[in-house]
Amino acid sequence: MRTIAIVNQKGGCGKTTTTVNLAGSLAADGARVLVVDMDPQAHATLALGIDPEITEANLYEVLADEDGAQLVNEILVEVAPGIEVAPSGIVLSALEQKLAAERAEARTERLAAALGRLERPYDFALIDCPPNVGLLTFNALRAAGEAIVPLEMSFFAIQGVQKLLETIALLSERLGHEVTVRILATLYDGRTRYARETLAEIRELYRDLCFDAVIRQNVKLREAARRGVPVARFAPSAHGALDYAALALEVQASAPEVLEREVAHGPRRVEVRFRDAAASDVRIAGDFNGWIPDKDVQSRVETQGETRVWTKVLSLLPGTYHYRYVVDGRWREDPENPRVERGGVGEPNSVLVVR
Repeated sequence: MRTIAIVNQKGGCGKTTTTVNLAGSLAADGARVLVVDMDPQAHATLALGIDPEITEANLYEVLADEDGAQLVNEILVEVAPGIEVAPSGIVLSALEQKLAAERAEARTERLAAALGRLERPYDFALIDCPPNVGLLTFNALRAAGEAIVPLEMSFFAIQGVQKLLETIALLSERLGHEVTVRILATLYDGRTRYARETLAEIRELYRDLCFDAVIRQNVKLREAARRGVPVARFAPSAHGALDYAALALEVQASAPEVLEREVAHGPRRVEVRFRDAAASDVRIAGDFNGWIPDKDVQSRVETQGETRVWTKVLSLLPGTYHYRYVVDGRWREDPENPRVERGGVGEPNSVLVVR
């Protein structure tokens, strides 16, 4: 089973729409899909035709108690051929307080333990995350091997994704759990120059992390949610249905092993250094690692007098790369590299040329 978290700390970017309609398109192609609604607002539950107010049990019962994982099969509801949902409810917002006394590792592994107890086979589990980076989202990322980040066409959304990628990288490092991240452009209106330019900037900035599929603005997506069915069943010829069908094909064709960066045919060993007397944590991110700080990077830290020196070792094919350092959580260009170009979000990126 491939477990995919649909995650973004920003609301209104299409997380629930993507979860429900990707599930619908995958099911239409013959896959068996489990939708896991980790948002206390229960919008995915509602969009699949289930009233969270009248469900006998939801994910809270599964996640709140240490032995609750065994209950996961009891709460599942079949909502359409090939689609089942693990419903949510407002009570899920109390989970963090309920688990406050537990050690961090135990709190973040509850969902992974529950999915490990599933009795029926699924091809995909799609996790709809809440619009924040808290315990529920950490549980989703811990359970998932992949993450899809819906990204609307706005400047602020692009900046927020950079922080989210940094958070995912830190979580992966802390838990020793790798998550493959891809970005999905949503709420796209190709009639406006702003949307076209923003999409171009997103593709320039994130490159191979971007899906080819783009989700256009489409009223049928909202109408389908109101009817409680995926758009593939409600209006299969609508733009929304066609866009999510294209996304489903990409998802099915891009298992994690296919997404690994190829480093054959002569990668170069490249070392860059950052010197600072006051910094305590320095990471590097660029288009060579999907702008995820220190992903696929070897690091060394040395002391030279009062100055600490971070050496970042990269394996790169010949080409031109944009990068920035993350110094104690703040993004900045390389002070020792005079070559700088404007990045996709308007901030200066350092430029590295590998020959």
